[in-house]
Amino acid sequence: MIAEFDFFGIFIAPFVVYTLLALVVTMIVRSILWRTGLIKIFWHLALFEVALYFCILCLLILYM
Repeated sequence: MIAEFDFFGIFIAPFVVYTLLALVVTMIVRSILWRTGLIKIFWHLALFEVALYFCILCLLILYM
């Protein structure tokens, strides 16, 4: 695990970077699901998107 990121002299916790990266990956996965039409099989769309974001965030934290 990375200790911290130096952004122009400001130290940023790695969790902040992981959350932003998870947001980008979630948006990419979400757009793929919209284009293929697979998003229509989910009952509660907002709940699915939040769960997808947290799953991606947890995977990034575990494997980075």
